[in-house]
This record gives sequence, structure tokens and C-alpha cells, in this order.
Amino acid sequence: MRAARLIKMVLLLQSRPSMTAAELARELEVSERTVTRDAQALSEAGVPVYADRGRAGGYRLIGGYRTRLTGLARSEAEALFLSGVPGALREMGLEDAASAARLKVSAALLPSLRDASRTASQRFHLDAPSWFDEPKTPELLPAVADAVWDDRRIVARYRRRDTEVERELEPYGLVLKAGVWYLCARVPSSDDDGGGSSGSGSFRTYRIDRFLAVDADGDRFTRDEEFDLPAYWNEQTERFARSILHAEVVVRLSAEGVRRLPHVVDPVSARDALTAAVGAPDEHGRTTVTLRVESEEVAHAQLTALGAEAEVLAPEGLRERFAADARRLAGLYETP
Repeated sequence: MRAARLIKMVLLLQSRPSMTAAELARELEVSERTVTRDAQALSEAGVPVYADRGRAGGYRLIGGYRTRLTGLARSEAEALFLSGVPGALREMGLEDAASAARLKVSAALLPSLRDASRTASQRFHLDAPSWFDEPKTPELLPAVADAVWDDRRIVARYRRRDTEVERELEPYGLVLKAGVWYLCARVPSSDDDGGGSSGSGSFRTYRIDRFLAVDADGDRFTRDEEFDLPAYWNEQTERFARSILHAEVVVRLSAEGVRRLPHVVDPVSARDALTAAVGAPDEHGRTTVTLRVESEEVAHAQLTALGAEAEVLAPEGLRERFAADARRLAGLYETP
């Protein structure tokens, strides 16, 4: 989009003494002719872009011009990167910072581009919670979020089964999954029964709505720069999904059943089963897979959604349940 390209061009020229048309074209992934037109548009809009002629020439900003984009405070800049999730910003207490950041960006844009934030918001909206759920914002989320942004230790008291536990945590990151907030935190070794110095403990995940109290006035901790929040979360979710799959069923699937399987059972389980399937489909186009499930009860509820696209072969008790279902359905739809 041209608006984004013009902003990038100004920032590129602001960060270097000068750039040739070829260098700008390469950075912006456009032709040199487009660079010339963009430079003229910026100049007409009041941005002092000057073109030096000759072999050693190029484009530069004159008069010490600085775009006001660099006036963002840290909290505003961090909030700006999250501005696509307004609900999450509001729940973390960052709505004011995001609003200030958007105003500063708007002030730095060309007059013809200052409605960009409104036009974008009318074309994209992220609704994170799942259907049919009324998400509740954890009361202690803003305090936890402040500690995450500030790399500050917290002492959290939370529910664990039927007991209450208090633990010092180093809060690394927040995850919003289907309307539920989670904290990914490191437990210092002294709290992790592992000995050693603070900062060498294990990482764990906590549901923030289970926190009963949070003391966020702790000292700052040194963040492990190798910690990758998205990678950690993906690893934890796959590990959790596999940990609750305690039973196995053998299912023969039609081609349509194979396509729909990841939509009715756990996607990790479906992927593992289909990857491990041996041989090509049989003469009827059906594929036999061994599927890990939570229980026979859960498997019955999930696989029912596939109807005739799935035939349970084992265990025998589950197969008999589906056979009984089939007889009942046949009776219901039998012509009087």
C-alpha cells in the first residue's frame, strides 16, 4: 500500500544521511520511477525531501527534519503493536497507551492518509473468544500485565485443585487462548525444589482466572533472552493435548472422513493418526487409523459427528455402541 510505503521511505531517509534511488527502490521493492514519484508526493505534502543530482547523488531529508513517529513512549510503542486486539488491550489496562500511540501516528501521517486507522478498523476486527462463551476478564490481569511489561517478580496465590498455593514467579508472557488468559512464567529454583540460583528454574503455565491474589511489588528479574513465547506456547499445548489422550480406538474412514477428522477430534491426535496410517486406502477408498482419545465416552461423542464416514473397528464395546446407535436411527427413520 502506498501509505505504508511513504512512511517507510521517510523513516529510511531519517535513519541515513542519504540514499540513492536504486537503494530506496530495493528497500521498498518498487521501481526507481516509483521512488521519484513518491519523493515528489512527500515534498508536495511538506516533507523536505531533497534530490542531489549526479552519479553520487541521492535523496535526503534537509533541515534536521524528524517525523513525530519517534515521539512514541515505550508503553505506547508496545501497545501499538497490539492495536489489532483492542479487547485484549482494554483487559490488560493498555487502552490509553494504545490510544495515545494511534494519535501520534495519525499526527505524523500525510493529511490524505490520516483516516487510515479508521478505514483499517472498518475492514478488520479480531474477536478472540470462541462462540457461545461469555469471557470474563480476570480481576488481577492488569496487575499481572504490568509485571510482565516491567520484568518484575510477583508473588501469586492461586487455586490448585482443592488447595491454595503461594509462589514467587518471574512473569514472562501473556497468552489469550479462546477468551482465557494464561501467564507463562519461570519459577525460580528456590521455589522449584531444584536448588541453585534464582533465574535457573523451570517455565510453567498458569490460568490467571485461578489467581486469588497477586503482589506485583517484587524486584526486577533478568529475562532469558532465548525464551521464545510463541514456540513455548505451541510446545506446551501439544504436550497437554497428548497428555490427556489415554485411550485408543481403531477407525476406518472414508475420504470425506479423513478430511473431517481434524475438525471433530483433537487436531494433534488426528494429525498423529493420519501420519502413522500404514498403506493406501482399501478398495472402497477407506483408510484405517489408530486414534488416541481421552476416553471411549469422548470418542463416542466426537466420532458420532462423522456419521457413516467413520466405522469403529475397536474396541469392541465402542463398536457395539455405534451399532446400537445405528439400529435406533434406522428405527426412527423407518417408513411407517
